[in-house]
Amino acid sequence: MGGRVAVHAEGGVVGAHRPLAWRALPPAPDAAVLVLHGGRELGAQPPPVLNLPGLRMLPFARAVRRGAGAADGRSLAVGTVRYRCRGWNGDRADAARDAEAALSDLVGQLGPVPTVLIGHSMGGRAALRAAAHPCVRGVVALAPWCPRDEPTEHLRGRSVLMLHGDRDKVTPPADTDLFALRARDHGAHVAGYRVLGSGHTLVRRAGDWHRAAAGLALALLGLGALPEEVGAALALRGRDPEGLRIPLGGRR
Repeated sequence: MGGRVAVHAEGGVVGAHRPLAWRALPPAPDAAVLVLHGGRELGAQPPPVLNLPGLRMLPFARAVRRGAGAADGRSLAVGTVRYRCRGWNGDRADAARDAEAALSDLVGQLGPVPTVLIGHSMGGRAALRAAAHPCVRGVVALAPWCPRDEPTEHLRGRSVLMLHGDRDKVTPPADTDLFALRARDHGAHVAGYRVLGSGHTLVRRAGDWHRAAAGLALALLGLGALPEEVGAALALRGRDPEGLRIPLGGRR
């Protein structure tokens, strides 16, 4: 998808996508992580300046930057995808379009560097939709919104790491499990964590969410080591359910 194409919708033109907001941008990065926040099912208005879903993702970006600082001789760009609309908005899939446009911007600015997407809720869905982009090495999806009819065929060959709180009342963990099984059946490399005692907002056990997401993203880029249980899960194929509900750090 072209990076500057306007999207037409009922009530007029939504407009061109908003440029990436860089949290860290070294002169010649070897890799990149893009962070995508949550949103709503519907909503054509732009996110407000004080946007709680966006603020919720800032500690994830900081955790990635801290982790990247330990990568010997490697540099990492960290950016935030900015949406035109607060909502997904049905077949328009506005957040996914914005994620794809952000990846086009990334290539234009940095070249085709290996990239991992970290997305929460609607941002997780957008990251999973955009994962077919040739730069994307993998996705870390946090409490992702995964409807039962969400496509998975395009994830063949991609690494997909899914973390979901067992107390989530907004996006059902069972839907994430079903998505993971279908993605694995279509050739994706999938592993999943269950964050015990935590819900949708990522507030309970926040530090565990931040550390796990950052560590997994960096490992997918070769800037760290994958946990042994994740490596074993990523090697599984078909509809094998093993490795999709790994307890994250035990019960709290």
